Amino acid sequence: MNSERVVVLKFGGSSLSSTESIDKVVSIINNRVKEGFKVVAVVSARGKTTEMLLDDARKYAPEGNPREFDMLLTTGERASAAIIAMALSSSGISSISLTGSQAGIITDDKHTNARIVEVRPHRVRSAINEGKVVVIGGFQGVSFKKEVTTLGRGGSDTTAVAMAAALNAEKCEIFSDVDGVYNADPTIISEAKLLEEVSYQEMQELSEAGAKVLHSRAVEFAKSKGIEIHCKSTFDPQKAGTVIKGFESSAQRKIGVAYEKNVILVHTYETDSDELSTVESVLLFCDKNNVSVKQISFHQGYKSGMVGSFIFSRKENYSCEKFIVNLKEKFTSTVEVFDDLSAVSIVGDGISDSQNVLLSSIKMLKENSIKVFAFHTSSFRISMLVKSENLDKSIKLMHSCLS
Repeated sequence: MNSERVVVLKFGGSSLSSTESIDKVVSIINNRVKEGFKVVAVVSARGKTTEMLLDDARKYAPEGNPREFDMLLTTGERASAAIIAMALSSSGISSISLTGSQAGIITDDKHTNARIVEVRPHRVRSAINEGKVVVIGGFQGVSFKKEVTTLGRGGSDTTAVAMAAALNAEKCEIFSDVDGVYNADPTIISEAKLLEEVSYQEMQELSEAGAKVLHSRAVEFAKSKGIEIHCKSTFDPQKAGTVIKGFESSAQRKIGVAYEKNVILVHTYETDSDELSTVESVLLFCDKNNVSVKQISFHQGYKSGMVGSFIFSRKENYSCEKFIVNLKEKFTSTVEVFDDLSAVSIVGDGISDSQNVLLSSIKMLKENSIKVFAFHTSSFRISMLVKSENLDKSIKLMHSCLS
């Protein structure tokens, strides 16, 4: 196999939502075939399919049933793969659809948020060497216990990058309904600018902070394997888009603003009667309920016991509402829950080298009567929690700090 001519394409749900958009996908794949590439296409569930399946699941399993959630949710991507394979065949392009397990995506055994541990693309290699386009249902794999697993929300990106690495692909292209990565959400900031190049670390921070173009684990995988990712629009594929690759900037730069709606902040407090600390007990409770924590911090006070803070993402935890109810009932006065918050973040290389950006951001929000409930810094990101009702205003204010 001439590995240098393999390309992996990934198409998001918005790229598959109508007959017209599917025709665009078929055209893009056909063009890559004409260019001499052996094509592997990874697809998400069509349109709002996953949300509709989740609504059904929550009716019958409000407290969660991770294994069955995975069995149900993977049907959306499988349907997309079969439809695209049929559309390609109808247009004269030999193709075959495969599930994640058939494609050799091997994961750990954590349902609803599994990690890829190995890719065994034997069947994929065989099919592309026969001249077929392989269409893979993204977001899914199989555990070493032979269970169907999913890779977390946005996991189709990770499927595509992992497959590109396993096949030594020439490039990995991520297609969606936007032209690439912008320095802010263009639906909120009309003057948002398209970024031509973004480093792996910057993109990972943008993704972790809520940017929807690319999943953070996909960036993590690409960074470890040295794979360039090209983010493009399904509806205008000739545009260059944004390239995600490894490089170091020569100076501090503020690259963009990202946000995540509806996060939950939980504070924990100690009681003298606890055999385990409340922090430990909450962590064990999260693990028992298959709930992932986005961020944890804690400290030992001089006049009190351990004080902890946890941040949960509603988007990443399918049964979050019921979990919070159960958390309050179990821990009563030892936990305090703030569940009407959202996160806004400024991302850029060396952004925390000095305190100036953080101090000016907090000051700007305060001057506009926006309370900051918590903040977190890293070398590439400053994140602040604000009331959800103030999110759009906060995004616009933080975007004004970029220049």
